[in-house]
Amino acid sequence: MSIERHDVAARMSQAVVHNGTAYLAGQVAFDKAGASVAEQTQNILDRIDKYLAASGTDKTKVLAAEIWLSDISTFDEMNAVWDAWVPEGNAPARACVEAKLAAPQFTVEIMVTAAV
Repeated sequence: MSIERHDVAARMSQAVVHNGTAYLAGQVAFDKAGASVAEQTQNILDRIDKYLAASGTDKTKVLAAEIWLSDISTFDEMNAVWDAWVPEGNAPARACVEAKLAAPQFTVEIMVTAAV
C-alpha cells in the first residue's frame, strides 16, 4: 500500500494520494494575497487544478470540498467563480462556512478530496 506526497514540508504536504484517493491540503491564494474574493478564489482553483493533475486526477473527479470564507457575505462572489470552475454534472459534496483564516490577507480557503 503506497502513499504518494506532493510538495512536502515540515508541517504538511500539499497533496497526498492513497488507495485511489487524492487529499489536498487547504489552499489559499498565495499569488493573490489581499486581492478580491473572486481573484483569490480563481487563484486557489488554479492551484487545486495543478495539485489534482500532479496526483493523477482532475476536477471532474472531486468528491468533496470544504470552503472557508473570512466573511460569509462574500458567498455569492466566491460562488460565481466556483460555479464557472465546476464541470456540469460533476458537483462535489460541499460545505462552506465563515471562519477566521490563518492570515488577514487571505479571505478564502478551499480543500478538496478527489478520486484518482
